[in-house]
Amino acid sequence: MTTFDVAIAGGGIIGTSIALELAEAGLGVVVLDRQEPGREASWAAAGMLSPGPDAPGAVPLVPLGKDGLRRYPEFVAHVERLSGQRVPLARNGTIELFFDKGAAAGDSAEAERAAMIKQYAALGLAIEPMTLDAARKLEPAIGAEPGAAAWLPDEATVEPRALVTAVIAACKKRGVEFRASQPVTALLRDGLACTGLVSGTEKFSARHVVVAAGGFTAGMENAEADARGIANFAPTHPVRGQMLALRNSKVHLTRVLRSERAYLVPRLDGRLIAGSTLENVGFDKTVTPEGLFKIRDGVRAMVPALVDSEIIETWAGLRPGTPDGLPIIGKTSVEGLIVATGHYRNGVLLAPATAAVVRDLIVKGKAGINIEAYSPLRFSERHAAA
Repeated sequence: MTTFDVAIAGGGIIGTSIALELAEAGLGVVVLDRQEPGREASWAAAGMLSPGPDAPGAVPLVPLGKDGLRRYPEFVAHVERLSGQRVPLARNGTIELFFDKGAAAGDSAEAERAAMIKQYAALGLAIEPMTLDAARKLEPAIGAEPGAAAWLPDEATVEPRALVTAVIAACKKRGVEFRASQPVTALLRDGLACTGLVSGTEKFSARHVVVAAGGFTAGMENAEADARGIANFAPTHPVRGQMLALRNSKVHLTRVLRSERAYLVPRLDGRLIAGSTLENVGFDKTVTPEGLFKIRDGVRAMVPALVDSEIIETWAGLRPGTPDGLPIIGKTSVEGLIVATGHYRNGVLLAPATAAVVRDLIVKGKAGINIEAYSPLRFSERHAAA
């Protein structure tokens, strides 16, 4: 049995960012992944760095999102220095577009924009009303259908595939060991404590265990269904998101365009990443005609000139959802076991902030920020009460 200071289940952007932080703190770290590290939700992401709430229940996530966005420039610069690889980070802001839904005043594009501006201002997020003429001056391809626009100057984008690849390379430079194609099948236990991870017949002993297995977390352990089982701390479920990449030589965007119908994220090589669907279909990553039509229809409403664009890639990812839509980060009631999963649509944004939290929990014994809203105990306590 191999022994480490920390064993991490999950090699996506969350698990690898945590591994890098811990390795730089002088700890011996191993990362186990069910396939090639970085090739699940992280590989499928669009890379928008947007700390604003995307649903009413997401407001408690804003402080962690703001912390993640604040950390990103140095996070990327540090990863680039360590890995020797480039990670494109664009800090060009986002244009949010709004559409009229009906005759009622409450359904107007202006009313929706006003509500968003009021909420963002209360949360300390930068946002400004923008005329459609001003929006088209920045991005001339915006069509006639949107009824209002807002400018979010602080938002940014990163290329997730380049990022997770570089973070893995940086981890290896710091001595992190990776075990690809080694799914975790159980937590190693000693009485009431968690003392490592099990993958098939191989055991990895560790003083600290971090579970960062995304949508696969709840089902990774075949242990008895008691209050110590990982599913009681992290009841994650997969949410499929279909995506596509477009290329159009006549349309050049430099900023994210986003609406409730779709979003467009420009890449430096001229591609436009378009998404996305939200589908509860289990662990099915099939790309469907219906899903692609929905995305393209949303894109058409924002930028009609893209309707005949070449589709150069389609894919689907499995976001790690949770019952309340918030991530699950923190210590459990099992000694030695920490959870960092369920980041849903925000894993890329939250990676540096989550990594700092887990580092502090392990190295200092407590987090440097308030993480009560994300505690895994919120689910285990409900289970115990039931």
